[in-house]
Amino acid sequence: MSIKKRNVSVLGPETFTGIKLQEPAEYAAGMPAVKVALQHVFKEMGVVKSMSGLFQMNQKDGFDCPGCAWPDPEKPSKLGEYCENGAKALAEEATNKKIDRDFFAKYSVEELSNWSDYQIGKSGRLTEPMVLKPDNIHYEPISWEKAYELVAQKLHELETPDEAIFYTSGRSSNEAAFLYGLFVRAFGTNNMPDCSNMCHESSGVALSETLGIGKGSVKLEDFDQADIVMVIGQNPGTNHPRMLSALQKCKENGGKIISINPLEEAGLIRFKNPQEVKGVIGSGTSLTDVHLQVKINQDVSLLKVIQKKLAVLDKRNKNVFDHQFIDSYTNGYEELLKHLDTYSEEELIALCGVEENLIDTVVRMLAKKDKIIICWAMGLTQHKNGVNNIKECVNLLLLKGSVGKPGAGTCPVRGHSNVQGDRTVGIMHHVSPELNERIEKAFGFTPPNKEGLDTVHSIEAMRKGQAKVFIALGGNFLSAASDTHYTAEALQNCELTVNISTKLNRTHLVAGKTSLILPTLGRSELDFKDGEPRFFTVENSMGKVHRSKGMLKPASDNLISEPEIIGGIANAYFKANHIVDWKTLSQNYELIREKIGIVIKGFEDVNAKSKGSGFYLPNNVRNLDFNKLPNGKAQFSCCDLPEHVLKEDELLLMTIRSHDQFNTTIYGLDDRYRGIYNERRIVLMNVKDMNKRNLKKFDVINMISLYDGKERKASRFLVIPYSIPQGNIAAYFPETNVLVPHNHFADKSNTPISKSIVVSVEVCFV
Repeated sequence: MSIKKRNVSVLGPETFTGIKLQEPAEYAAGMPAVKVALQHVFKEMGVVKSMSGLFQMNQKDGFDCPGCAWPDPEKPSKLGEYCENGAKALAEEATNKKIDRDFFAKYSVEELSNWSDYQIGKSGRLTEPMVLKPDNIHYEPISWEKAYELVAQKLHELETPDEAIFYTSGRSSNEAAFLYGLFVRAFGTNNMPDCSNMCHESSGVALSETLGIGKGSVKLEDFDQADIVMVIGQNPGTNHPRMLSALQKCKENGGKIISINPLEEAGLIRFKNPQEVKGVIGSGTSLTDVHLQVKINQDVSLLKVIQKKLAVLDKRNKNVFDHQFIDSYTNGYEELLKHLDTYSEEELIALCGVEENLIDTVVRMLAKKDKIIICWAMGLTQHKNGVNNIKECVNLLLLKGSVGKPGAGTCPVRGHSNVQGDRTVGIMHHVSPELNERIEKAFGFTPPNKEGLDTVHSIEAMRKGQAKVFIALGGNFLSAASDTHYTAEALQNCELTVNISTKLNRTHLVAGKTSLILPTLGRSELDFKDGEPRFFTVENSMGKVHRSKGMLKPASDNLISEPEIIGGIANAYFKANHIVDWKTLSQNYELIREKIGIVIKGFEDVNAKSKGSGFYLPNNVRNLDFNKLPNGKAQFSCCDLPEHVLKEDELLLMTIRSHDQFNTTIYGLDDRYRGIYNERRIVLMNVKDMNKRNLKKFDVINMISLYDGKERKASRFLVIPYSIPQGNIAAYFPETNVLVPHNHFADKSNTPISKSIVVSVEVCFV
């Protein structure tokens, strides 16, 4: 029997909401941030609940922020250890608004899909399991047991376990992620794509190949001791605001900050710490000492010319590079110098677009110091050469001997609260023989040894009908992934899509033939079993594991924790005919952690060690132990320059977040620090590029990308003149993800090229 395809909107409305412009801000945080944060939480949660939640967030006996993964200080502030966007994240999760069966009876998925992502997200918390049946456009209530049986039935109908995709978002706890990965392997596949595939996978690959671990090497206290912090391809004022406190301490201790980015962001100009008098009534702290406005994805050319100039000084003085460190701990130094000699300084300066006098200033700063931290985010990772971007950062640190010592090292800044922990406890599509052996020893079954699918290849498999069941542990897969229309077709091809979620999002609406929404407890909510509160553990972006204990009343009595949902599915699938007692394991978090301690190195005695401020996982770079790498040494890399051949009328687009946004969650319609209010359909453009195309402020354009002969279009965006390198433009995601081709991604990491998309523009007259 053929099933009628639902008439849903993949992108939502393309209407404008009433733009207002101001001059970009000259500082971040301060009292305006406090005011906005409180407005958000009070509106969503009420005053009493808001204050109770805010004072418990990121405290040792409280819950971890559901936003970014920036670490907590050893002694969190009693005034509150949260930022503006952390408060917004809490407000989104703990909102008093609720979605029930009456809501879904009133609104069809076709109608809801025509709402904006902002409207969808503001609908409220999901309160009971819902099912969308074939040939239906309304979700209906379903019991938990019937939901589990439906998933089990569809999984049993597959010809092979590899026809199922199991996606993981970075919001999940270590316990949930470990149990999820365990079930997927017991089911028989390694198809475990996760959100890391779309953001920091390039970091993991590059760091593993050069330093032997796919994580950063610094701790929070290293910022106090750093002489120089380089912030590359990152906007901490919006995406990781608590990082500004660490940068402030660095400056107060005499350190310098170098920012490298196509946009000059307010958060790196000046920081007004609202917990200090000078942050309230004073001028705050000036952060960036030198800003290098590099062209999009020309970081390699910039870093190469910096290294060349440092090499000239070192040849003259022999005290610029740390030769003792290089000789003792690295491999490939001479090859790197020969590689740098193949480029001229003039060529590299022209490519990166940065004034030579500013580059020389940075070179003089770096020449005298060796306590150097390099921080980065998606501005480096989401390119065809994303892995090389990070390797070039490592080159600079190795030349200076700036790893494995206080105040120095690598700092990939993760964008989700436990995305690093998910990977640590086993969420990966790669096969680890060592991990499989430990799982078999601990649980008594043999995990599959066939490589699984990552995100881009999972989408391709679903689109081709080679994968028929899609299960997501959190996240908004459709809006997060590249090539929105292609991804939508992939999801709609599935026989079943399942989303374990706290809030409604577009992936629930552009769904498979049958779709399940399984509502779960939020990070901030009390999790009781037999009258006793339970806690989870999470890992921050610097490799520290600590507990997180919710304390707010759950949005509904019908919510179930993520581990128990996973256990319910596993129990229904195996019918108690499996060596693992899934139901018992899923309800006993301490037992899960005991098993994690057996399977995952560094988690031994995790139940005891995770209390208080937690514990750091092993990190070979901190110990200068590179024995797993060739010759037992850290590796220099000879990286090619990126290749961007643009026609006369083409521009290079990077997707960015607004200030009222975290990943695909839209908190509001303002981008306060950039001076853009009440509008998301905008494109930032250099005035010279506007003049060349006879464009004026607020003209409406379409953006078009053309890859492999296929045209993709993002329609109706307002042109905003902005300080951005000529030939470059910027616009918000997820609205412009439609332009990112699914089959163009970073070498080795397969991360989508969301930060360097070749586009042309056309005036829109409609």
